[in-house]
Amino acid sequence: MIARQTVLITAAVLVGLGLGASVLRGSVPVSQAQTTAQPASQPITPALNEASARLQNEANTISIVKKYEPGLVYISTEQTVQADPFGSMFGGGGSQVQQGVGSGFFVNKAGDILTNFHVVQGADKIQIRVFGSSQSYAATVIGRAPQYDLALIRPTSLPAKFIQPIPLGNSDTLAVGQKAVAMGAPFGLDFSVTEGIVSATNRRIPIGFSVNGGSEGITQNALQTDAAINPGNSGGPLLNSAGEVIGINTQIISPASSGGEGQNAGVGFAIPINAAKNLLPRLQKAGGKAVYAPRLGISAGLLALQVTQNGQQAIPLGLGSLTQSAKAELKLPAQGVVVASVSKDSPAARAGIVGGTSTRQFQGGQISLGGDVITKINGQDVDSLEDLQAGLIDKKVGDGVTLTLVRGGKTRTAKVILDAAAFQQGN
Repeated sequence: MIARQTVLITAAVLVGLGLGASVLRGSVPVSQAQTTAQPASQPITPALNEASARLQNEANTISIVKKYEPGLVYISTEQTVQADPFGSMFGGGGSQVQQGVGSGFFVNKAGDILTNFHVVQGADKIQIRVFGSSQSYAATVIGRAPQYDLALIRPTSLPAKFIQPIPLGNSDTLAVGQKAVAMGAPFGLDFSVTEGIVSATNRRIPIGFSVNGGSEGITQNALQTDAAINPGNSGGPLLNSAGEVIGINTQIISPASSGGEGQNAGVGFAIPINAAKNLLPRLQKAGGKAVYAPRLGISAGLLALQVTQNGQQAIPLGLGSLTQSAKAELKLPAQGVVVASVSKDSPAARAGIVGGTSTRQFQGGQISLGGDVITKINGQDVDSLEDLQAGLIDKKVGDGVTLTLVRGGKTRTAKVILDAAAFQQGN
């Protein structure tokens, strides 16, 4: 799904969940406890009444579903695509309508619906349906965030009585083993519910799409769950035992041998809700346009130069790609991002980050020397631009990040404040 940071999983692939998404996103046309040792003759009395516990858990799940399923939204889309641009020359061609489905949920009384970007990407027509009603209502995109695989849509004529927001939780406080309830429309089966646990809280995987419309995701921390989620669950909520949204379902790992559309294998991923909460104000003010992840305002100084049909292509690399001898000769750290240049009036410039003063060519590439090398962001190792983006992706205007820098063999730290300009495309 992403070439820049590949996760090798035996006979498995990451696939998206939206039935109307791109191929990489799973496109499918719609048509332990301690005890005191006891003598062998004295059976150990269970500390937990399993039947009672099971009933308590069932009651909790039923309560969650009854109270919050009305906040779930079924999304259907249509997109007109060119079937064969040359077909008309031979009496065929023309266009066809591609349909798809996904999920979403209300986040406020205004009727705003949070979903995945890939659910509504490229859609010419979006319709939603709410729990308990067969009526469909038109909806429009009011904000999109491709890099986060998130979008905010709003129905145009939905009666207020149908708008039932689901409370948003705090994904930063989650613990592995907590209950997880997934809601959505797997394989188009609308308003379905499954249950599992939070399997991991900081699983780094590629999510989202590049700003130029490609399918390259930005590495982010995701929630992993074994609650059954499948294609069509995209954009649906993942809830805790309090009925709060803790994540937005976005991807699954599916065995490659299963064939056809990706299916659940007990490993699914959700975007932490705190990332979405940080984005919501920006999405609501986007006016249908895209919002972007923050940028520091630097360019990479280690480049691999490749010749393509369209000319020479420069691919940014981390120092980890250089040999030990090369780094020793150039007096560079073991890993990090070399800074070639710093944009004027950018967050990096105001933090005193310095670009290179000279450039050295080598076979197949070039490197800028004399400037800073970013080796960590908020204490996390950095060896690519993607690592930097991963450390920035959940930030909002006014937040700060701490960079560890190496220049001339000396290490220092710099606090970078992300102002509004850091969130503009091309900064």
